[in-house]
Amino acid sequence: MSHLPAPADRLHRFSVNPFATLNQRLQMLSAAGKDVIRLDMGSPDLPPPPAVIAALSRSASDPTHHGYSPTRGDAGFRRAVADYYQRRFGVTLDADSEVLPLIGSKEGIINLSLAYLDRGDYALIPSIAYPSYAAGARLAGADVISVPMRAEDDYLLALNTPIANIEKAKLLWVNYPNNPTGAIAGLDFYERALAFCREHNLLLCSDNPYSEVVFGSYRAHSALEVPGAKDQAVEFMSLSKSYNMAGWRLGACVGNREVLDALLHVKSASDSAHFRAIYDAGSEAINNTAQSWLDERNARYAARRDTLIAALPEIGLEAQVPHGSLYVWARITDGLTDREYTESALSEASVSLTPGSTYGNDGALYIRFSLGIAEARLDEALQRLREWHKVRA
Repeated sequence: MSHLPAPADRLHRFSVNPFATLNQRLQMLSAAGKDVIRLDMGSPDLPPPPAVIAALSRSASDPTHHGYSPTRGDAGFRRAVADYYQRRFGVTLDADSEVLPLIGSKEGIINLSLAYLDRGDYALIPSIAYPSYAAGARLAGADVISVPMRAEDDYLLALNTPIANIEKAKLLWVNYPNNPTGAIAGLDFYERALAFCREHNLLLCSDNPYSEVVFGSYRAHSALEVPGAKDQAVEFMSLSKSYNMAGWRLGACVGNREVLDALLHVKSASDSAHFRAIYDAGSEAINNTAQSWLDERNARYAARRDTLIAALPEIGLEAQVPHGSLYVWARITDGLTDREYTESALSEASVSLTPGSTYGNDGALYIRFSLGIAEARLDEALQRLREWHKVRA
């Protein structure tokens, strides 16, 4: 008989990460001999540039690089991030005070909520959103206000909608190119969002991990491009999707130095920064990856996107063509709910998909597909889904 104490009540305020639960189920199916094709997880299937791996090896071979890193992270990596923002967005950052390296941007998202939210506070979160925004707020003891994000508005936040309890809110989360919808935003959207935050005394939190996963002529923006944005905003950048380094867990929060100091206050109590070799490899990726490498990688994603879009009518779905992110956001047209669709596809076709309601109630009746899968496996998955849909139709 166990005599353990009860877990903290805060664990009941948010759900277990849905991908953690799915991973457990897929491991069981694999152990039972099932060949499941995963179109659910936004993890790049391609490697980073070879020079990045070489930089990791060189740095790891240095016997002086195996101690603790500085609390604020490696100075060379901070300079690389600042140089990237200047080069890519025309945004000037002080590498010592306006760049804070993170162990993946998810860590920073959660810890920023811990730094700013208490019981009785609120975070404004899109009605279709990456689950960690809400999880961070609830872990901090705060509550969530859902801001409408609709297809008819091109999935831009409806900031003109009356919002109850807005006087108790502290944070507004935005994310473009968007996960899961693939929606994009122009600089005019960030201007409106910052004006909204100034009016209501909010911190604008821009999650921007897909800025280099774009298609055609589209070029993603940073919220910090808006004049004066650093007074009211921070932005999260990540190497996971930009340079195919998801497992390396390296990113940064940039912008307002007071906010970064508060975030560091939380971080310094819970982690000891990255291994030096990871920072050195990240600096190599940011400093020296050629635009041609990014263009070629994105062209492969675009080809996969087009293959998927063409197949959707044959599997009971429809979608707009996304201009950014790693995803296709498809609406169900054959009467199933998103949970019914994904459960049936997994159990009968051995294809794993993400139900749209994972990202909020307004995502119900949608399916998120990831483009992070080799072409041959994508073709096989789509053929399985065609056969499955034909039988059930």
